[in-house]
Amino acid sequence: MAFSLALCLDAPMQSWGIRSRFTTRETTSEPTKSGIVGLLGAALGISRDDSTRLGRLAQLRMAVRVDREGILERDYHTAQNVPTTAGGGHRTVVSERYYLADALFLVVLEGDEPTLNQAAEAVQRPHWPLCFGRKPFVPTRPLIGIGRPGEPCTAEGLQEKSLDTVLREHLWLETRPKSHDRALSGLRRGETIELRTMIECEPTTPGAEPRRDQPISLARNDRRFTTRTVLSGYVALTEKMISAGGSGVPEQAKN
Repeated sequence: MAFSLALCLDAPMQSWGIRSRFTTRETTSEPTKSGIVGLLGAALGISRDDSTRLGRLAQLRMAVRVDREGILERDYHTAQNVPTTAGGGHRTVVSERYYLADALFLVVLEGDEPTLNQAAEAVQRPHWPLCFGRKPFVPTRPLIGIGRPGEPCTAEGLQEKSLDTVLREHLWLETRPKSHDRALSGLRRGETIELRTMIECEPTTPGAEPRRDQPISLARNDRRFTTRTVLSGYVALTEKMISAGGSGVPEQAKN
């Protein structure tokens, strides 16, 4: 039986870069594999130089469900008195840093139970502070666990289910009552509401796209990545996935 770990990634700002270079810091529209491996590594207290333990995390299959699309924003930075490369003076450097505002993701990892169990325990009691791409971008709610009555629920953690099943069945992580009301009204009118997904797949899968975010090394002076393949798609939102009354407390927690 397959085991999967479901994580909730919710924050006012997130940044997941692949091609960031020099003065331009880009972000993708969903979490990257290297970013999630780094996140779990921080939770577990794994050094950036420990390629063996990070490699085990990188072997996990990963998928993302976009429960709320983020808004692409740009920060415009200037830094004065930056030494020139020749060392003969100083200059002002302009940089652009992109990030996602108001995004909400369900990240699912599939693999062996011991590795997933260790990761599940670590994100609830992290060794180092967790962030979503940059140090100031911290979570607004726990990555795992159902909150007390009246508090927002979050991801369900370790489950004895396949990655694809979790994507289709996991409760919707959205907690805004107006969003719940709109979604429920639409479903009851017969509308189809789709949540975008990005699933790691074999290179031979029809429609597979390359994504250069499979980490080989995350060491500070030796960051190296290779290419994996992902398949973009959608899952249908259902009434069962929507929390009752827009409160963020799932039906099973109320019974």
